[in-house]
Amino acid sequence: MPDRADSCMRRDRGQAQSSARRERGADGLSGRRPHPYIILMRNFRRIEIRPAVPDDVMMIASVLVSTWRATFRGIISDAYLDAMKVEDQAIGHARRMRIPGAFLLVAVDLSEDRVVGFANYGRARSMPPAFDRELYELYLLPEFHGAGIGAALVRTVAAHCRELQASSLFAWVLKGNPNRAFYERLGARAVGEGRVSVGRESLEQIAYRWDDLVKLSGAGNVAT
Repeated sequence: MPDRADSCMRRDRGQAQSSARRERGADGLSGRRPHPYIILMRNFRRIEIRPAVPDDVMMIASVLVSTWRATFRGIISDAYLDAMKVEDQAIGHARRMRIPGAFLLVAVDLSEDRVVGFANYGRARSMPPAFDRELYELYLLPEFHGAGIGAALVRTVAAHCRELQASSLFAWVLKGNPNRAFYERLGARAVGEGRVSVGRESLEQIAYRWDDLVKLSGAGNVAT
């Protein structure tokens, strides 16, 4: 596993920044896309956090399939996990990138120009109030756990949600997810339970919510 990321993260002034495109959704809010920046790691690897572009979708899909198989084996049936196809996930994420009010961030290992993690977020789908935002997906390749990349993705999501005038952020997490404590270490609290269908299975899930986006966007290092 890579070393923990340096506590200081900085905006990379030398990187080309994305255009100042504004997004306006049905809730009447607008805001700029997140700016890219670099995490400097102690092993001299550089991880860039930036908005996803269409060329990223195959790598995003590969991260999702790999992390599901590594994380949910024994929780979700082997038949379902083994049948997952990168191509199908790529089609789905390409579609999500076109949804108004939804955003997709990627973590890119610049030494290999490879997506190693991503976060997908946008308007809350099922919980009030209307201005809350939901973290739909957060996935990171297992070999990059412990480097602070997952926490950096969440902090970036929180900072952008603040710009969108959101009051809080929440995420549904499978109850059997072995990485569930990560959300708790970042200050999320359980606020509800539900079930989700995955293939032919009905699985328990927990809703985690962050009420203080100012604190979350500047939270200390939490390794994941």
